[in-house]
This record gives sequence, C-alpha cells and structure tokens, in this order.
Amino acid sequence: MFFTYLVTSFIVSSVTIVMIMLVKKLCSKHLSAKWQYNLWFLVLIALTLPFLPKQWIHFENIFISFDGNYSNSTSNPAVTTGEGSGLSNENWMQDFTVSVNRLNLDFLNITLASIWIAGMLVMAAFSLHAWFKLKKIRNTTTVLNNEELLHLFERCKHRLNISKPLFVGESPLVKSPMTFGLFKTYVVLPMHLDERMSIENIKYIFMHELHHYKYKDIATNYLVIIYQILYWFNPLVWFAFKEMRIDREIACDRAVLKSLDEKFYADYGNTIISFVDVPSYSKNFTGSNQLNGPKEQIKKRIERIASFTVESKWLKLKSISIFTLAGILVASQLPFISAMATGNDHYDFNFEHTIYEDLDEYFGEYDGSFVLYNMNADQYTIYNKDKSTWRVSPNSTYKIYTALMGLELGVITSNYSKMKWNGTQYPYESWNKDQSLSTAMKNSVTWYFKKLDQKMPRETVQAYLKQIGYGNRDLSGGEDYWLESSLRISPVEQVQLLSAFYTNQFGFDEKNIQTVKDSLLLEEYDDARLFGKTGTGNVNGKNINGWFIGYVERQNNTYFFASNIQNEDNSYGSKAAKITISILRDKEIIKE
Repeated sequence: MFFTYLVTSFIVSSVTIVMIMLVKKLCSKHLSAKWQYNLWFLVLIALTLPFLPKQWIHFENIFISFDGNYSNSTSNPAVTTGEGSGLSNENWMQDFTVSVNRLNLDFLNITLASIWIAGMLVMAAFSLHAWFKLKKIRNTTTVLNNEELLHLFERCKHRLNISKPLFVGESPLVKSPMTFGLFKTYVVLPMHLDERMSIENIKYIFMHELHHYKYKDIATNYLVIIYQILYWFNPLVWFAFKEMRIDREIACDRAVLKSLDEKFYADYGNTIISFVDVPSYSKNFTGSNQLNGPKEQIKKRIERIASFTVESKWLKLKSISIFTLAGILVASQLPFISAMATGNDHYDFNFEHTIYEDLDEYFGEYDGSFVLYNMNADQYTIYNKDKSTWRVSPNSTYKIYTALMGLELGVITSNYSKMKWNGTQYPYESWNKDQSLSTAMKNSVTWYFKKLDQKMPRETVQAYLKQIGYGNRDLSGGEDYWLESSLRISPVEQVQLLSAFYTNQFGFDEKNIQTVKDSLLLEEYDDARLFGKTGTGNVNGKNINGWFIGYVERQNNTYFFASNIQNEDNSYGSKAAKITISILRDKEIIKE
C-alpha cells in the first residue's frame, strides 16, 4: 500500500539524517572536511533504498526456510476402495463464510498518493523555473575576450589534471561566479570582473569552480534536485541538503587551500568575502555551484579558512573508519526496508525441479495461482510465479493446523473432540449444534476452531507456527488473525507445509496426524483419494479470496496442491476447488 511505502521512506530518510548528524557532531574533530561532506552521500543512498525493486532488498528468513525437498518418511498407504467413485464428504463444495469488517484504506492511499504527486509537481515546477533561469544565463553568456584570463583558466585546468574542454565566459545576469551544465559545463563570471579584481583573485575563483567540476558536484546537484522533489514532505531532507551544500563548499575551499602557500590563505578568504553582499541568483533548486552563498554559510566558511591546517594521515585514517561505521549503520536499515517493502507478504522460493505452466484458461476472470508438487518426481508445477509466492490470508485452510495444535496440546483428542454449541444462531444450520473435529472440519464450523484456538496459549501457538514455518507467523490481528487479517501464507508454502504434514516432518504424534488426515478426506475414486480444505475470505460482505488446498493419494504416489483465486467479489473456495479439480483431471491425477 502507498501508506506503508510513504511511512517507510519517511522513517528511513529521517533516521539516516539523524544518524549522520549525530556522527558529524560526535566525531567532528576526527573527520576531515572532505569526509564530512562524503557522509551526505550515505543519505543519498538511504533515500534511494525505498525505491529499489523489492527483490533487490528482500531478506530471506534465515531461521526457517523450506526448499520443497521433503523425503517421504512414511510410505503411501494402499488405496483400497470399492468400485466406482464415492463421495466421502457431501458438503465440501459448499461455502461456509464469515464476513469480517475491515477499514477500507483505498481512499486513504489514493488521497496520500494524490498529495504526494501534487507536491512533486509543485517542486518540479520550481526546479523547471530555476532551470529556465540557468538557461537564460547560458544564452546571455559570451566568451571571455581577456586572453590573460583564458590562459590563466587553462593553467588552472592543467594544474587539476582536467583535460575536457570547458566553456568559460561572462554574463550580465551573474553577480557571483558560478558553474553549471551536466553535459556541457559552463564557468560563468560577472561582466568585467577583471576590472574589479586582481588576476590572483580570479585565479582563486577559477580554482574553486574547477574543483567543483573535478569532484562531480554538478551531477550531485541534479541528484539533490531529484531527491528534494521526491522527499518534499520531509523537512529533515531539506535541512540535510542545506547542510550538505555548506559542507560541500567547505570541502571545496579546503581543496583550494591545499594547493596554495600559507601566505595566500587570507587572500583566498578575502576573495570570497568580496561577494558576501552580492545577491545569489538562484536558490535551493538549482543545478549550479556558486562562489557566494547566505551570510551564515560564508561566515562558517571563513572560520574554517582561518583555522585551516594540512590534514594528517592519522586524520584521514580516522575519517575513513568513521565513514565506514556510518555506512554500516545505514546498511543496518536494510532488513527494516525489506520487511516494510514486502510487508512480509512475499516468500522466496527457488527450487531446481520446477515447471512453470500457463493455465490461464482455467482461471478466467480470477487473479490466481496453482501449485502442484509430485512427491515421487520431487517436482513442482506452478501457474503464476509471482502469485504463487505472494502471501494472503489462509482463512479456513488454517483450520488444518488449528486442529493439529489442539490435538498436540491435548485440548481435544482423537477419541473426544466434542465442543458444545453456545446457542448463537449462525447462517448455516449445520453450525447450530454441538460439533466434533470431524463435523467441524466437514462443515468448516468457524466458531468451533475459534473456541479451540482460544483454549491454546497464544505464545504456544506462536511457537508451533514458528516450528512449522507457517507463512509470516503474524498473530497480531486479534482472535480473527487467520480471517483476512495479520496471518498470511503463499500457495507454495501451503503445498510445502502439506507435504511436511503428510510425512510428519515435524515429529508430531502420528495418531494426531492421522486424525487430521481423516477429517480432510473429501472423495474416493477407483484409484485415488482426494483430501483437502477450502477457504473463503469475505471482507465487508465481499468474497475476495478463495482457497483450495490438499493432496491426492494414489497407489504409488501422492500429489500436493494449492489453488488461490482473488477478485473484487465472487472468489469462493468452492470455485477454487472446481478449478483445481479440472486441472487435476486434465493431468489425469484423478479420473471421472
């Protein structure tokens, strides 16, 4: 959602800027001017992170992961059925749904996105206006006709090892020397500057402007413009870029001073002071570097010039170490960005034996996914790669694991799983009576499984979900956490868990595993048995999420599957089941 994205970008930008400011304050005596300026590039990196593709910054959970490669530790039971096909659970195609009310954040997202875009357009307009002002300066700039200044400019270029041709000229619109132009660089002086300043002072100006060019400060200006447009809503970003400009000028001043004899330091400072009362032509949104600036900035620069000393190697080493530490602090935000960017709703799946198929004809109007795992071949067949790893609410499919946990904790047993109906009238007659695990699973009786879940300590449930690696394992959504709320799981994970459940990879009591299996039996065929569970997600009266998960036992093999369908309304578990049955029949996994 856009709201999540906006919060992520605000938090990351703010935290990074605060960290950099603290590092600068605490380590100011141990950082050279150059490295104080370089710290701001870490801010630019942090501002970029929320815009990176999710897959670039996604961190796989290193504690629990499944690669889909489960060994079959229990042999497939022989399927012994009578002739023809029989129906074991007559109601399994019926949808039993409970609507949950959720706040619709679409309006909020649209509103925030509109405000953000409007803000960017306004800031872009300011930037465009500044660009037109620079274009006007460029159009009024004429080549210097002072041969002595032109030769001086070339000597300064040679001194800084700059070989690329640069345009040096003067403009009546410029009151202070400036440098701009990304592809063709212009160094522009005020008109008749040579009549007001000595050749030595102009040399300092050339050295200053050429250092900006050498250190790619013009390109940095354009990056700053882009990020200031994107992050117009964060005042800390504005503050950071203001400080960055000051540090850049100080670093540039020090670079010039390093090339001068000590006796010329005061002259260089006086050259800058001579422009202190000259109004700056362009403000924050500009792609130019100017020799002058606000009086506060000039004062700070002069103080640094007056206290200038050559930096020691020890200071350089400390500066690099502090920069590296600050970089690690910025990088430490990556897991947070990853979690916020994906919302923990994406599962990393990379299995060697996977076939991706186009099954659009089965899904029609639905945005859906189908995952099939052939146990003997140890092979996945997947439709819709992206959706197969996208986590959504499990709804009633979660009842499989609620039942298993209830059995493991002794809340119910294989021999006695009855719970009394409390008299509340439900929309389905089959719900309005006492229930056992078998009847509750058959009729997907939500009140039964809610009551079962409430009898288990939440921290114990959390531990079980962590043990089996159930989706995002997020129980923060209250008692309805599995009904279109916080708990989410992907179709691939559903299949992996079913396979692990079937072969009891988690070491649960075999009797409890078998009890749950028995409750999932849906249909029997001549040569196969179908087990499964449907689930339907109903939000504000609309069926938006349909599941069918399960497995097919054949004589010598077992196939695990999960289908998920979604649209604005009309996404039922029964519809997901019909789609799945069609696919399984066409693949001859089950037969008419």
